[in-house]
Order: sequence, then C-alpha cells, then structure tokens
Amino acid sequence: MKTAYITGGSKGIGLGVAQSLLEDGYKVAISGRSLDALQEAEKLLDSEDVLAIQSDVKNHGDEEAAINQVIDTWGQLDVVIANAGVGHFKTIEDISTEEWNDVIDTNLTGVFHTTKASLPHLKKSKGYLITIASLAGTNFFKFGSAYNASKFGLVGFTQAVMLDVRQLGIKVSTIMPGSVSTYFNNHTPSDADAWKIQPEDIGKMVVDLLHMNPRTLPSKIEVRPSMPPQK
Repeated sequence: MKTAYITGGSKGIGLGVAQSLLEDGYKVAISGRSLDALQEAEKLLDSEDVLAIQSDVKNHGDEEAAINQVIDTWGQLDVVIANAGVGHFKTIEDISTEEWNDVIDTNLTGVFHTTKASLPHLKKSKGYLITIASLAGTNFFKFGSAYNASKFGLVGFTQAVMLDVRQLGIKVSTIMPGSVSTYFNNHTPSDADAWKIQPEDIGKMVVDLLHMNPRTLPSKIEVRPSMPPQK
C-alpha cells in the first residue's frame, strides 16, 4: 500500500486531500501545528490508515522528524502534499515584520523544509511531490504583498524543483486554486460558500494526477470556481 504525507492536513484542502487519498487506498499521514485540530481530523477521517503528526513546517527539524515518523511507521513515502499555509493581508505600511516572516516562513520556506526532508525517500519510491500554491501566485492584489510574494515564490520554487528532480523519477506539480471553501484566514465555511471550489475537489484533482500516465506531467495547474458571483 502506498503512503502519503500532507502538511496542513487537519483542515480545509489538506483534510479534503487526505480523505480522497484514503478512498484511493493510501495510508495517509497528516501534520499540523495544533494537536487538538489533528486529533479532531483523525476522528473525522476515522481510519486505521491515518497517522497524525504534530509539526511546524517553519522548523526544519520538525519536518525531518515528521518524515522519519512516516518511514518508521510504514517503511516508505510515495506522495508528499505541501499544503500548509497562512495569510496576513495588510498594506505594506501596516504589515509587521513578524507577520511578513510568518507568511514567507510558512508558505515558502516551509515547503523547502518539507521538500528537503522528503526527497531522499521520494527518490527511493520514484514518488510525487505536489505543492498547493494559489492563483495569488500569478495574480497580485491589494493587501497581498506578503501572501503574493510567498505564492509567486512557491510557484517558481516548485517549477525549478520539477526540473531538478524529474530525471530522478520524481514527479512534481503545483496546484494553484482560486477561492476555496476553507477555514483559511479565520473564515468559517457555510452554505454561502457553495459556489467556491470545495476541498474534496482538490482531493479529486490530486488523485487524478497520481493516476495519470507516468509519461505525462501536468506541472502547473490553475483551478478556479466555474461560476463565481457577479460583482
């Protein structure tokens, strides 16, 4: 049975991807900073094939320990979903150094930590790395200096890594969603979010990528709601 590791796996997109991978027969490790949220996610996923690991992607040692726990538990690592992300949305005058660092260190450097820790094992399995970026990685917007910088950087990082490792048999893709119904930025999903991309939609997309013929690599995927409300 193949295994997957998902950062930011306790809510939103990460949780939706975890559910889709479980349904596809994977053993799934989810990580996050909040132990309470991870334990709640374990209950929701309700599977003996789930492993919850407390880890902060901003800390390289945490990610190394998390990956090692996956290997110690299941003996292999086939898929990594680098999904953990945060956002602080303020003008450049108002955003603090601490908020800037939180966004960059989580959304960009955190993916570097996850990638570096997992690459030796993905080389062995000829595995797949998928980063969850955003349309904010190609479309800039007001109050988005930190978030845009992190996601523009993540798209570039992922595409460069794809070129670095494809001859090693590792596939790399980035998914760039638009509006998704999640708890991101203290939002609480409701019926009013029905028009948005749902977490399970991203989960289905991940599964589709994993089942694509190995000769073909969709390296960058933009995905957006098909019919957003008219302004």
